[in-house]
Amino acid sequence: MDSDRARKGVVGYVPGAWDMFHIGHLNLLNRARENCDWLVAGVVTDETLFAMKGKYPIVSLDERLAIVAAIGIVDEAVVDQSANKLAAWEQVHFDVLFKGDDWRGTAKGLKLEQAMATVGARVHYFPYTLNTSSTELRRALGEY
Repeated sequence: MDSDRARKGVVGYVPGAWDMFHIGHLNLLNRARENCDWLVAGVVTDETLFAMKGKYPIVSLDERLAIVAAIGIVDEAVVDQSANKLAAWEQVHFDVLFKGDDWRGTAKGLKLEQAMATVGARVHYFPYTLNTSSTELRRALGEY
């Protein structure tokens, strides 16, 4: 392990769209911050989001990246260019990946856990904020 990596301690990674930044996003970032020494937020590209969810974000990638970097919770904000989190691991070399517990016990969550185990990383789940989501905000704005 190089000295820069050792200095960072436990590196956490929290990927997300971070579209229409809301309290659920803030909760996730704050919880992740409490559970690692160095926190990196991955901001997923518009194209990757469309491939995963069939819709583009409302806020541009550059703006989402700037917002996440500026709020003072993360140590780094990086562009996440793939739904494959092994690609993110290659870029960041994190020890733990943080996700909402809506992934826990699902096929995609189990697949993610297995993939992370191959590089010695683990997945840590946090409670999903049920009363606020980007999907609900889009509905309220008439986007559906």
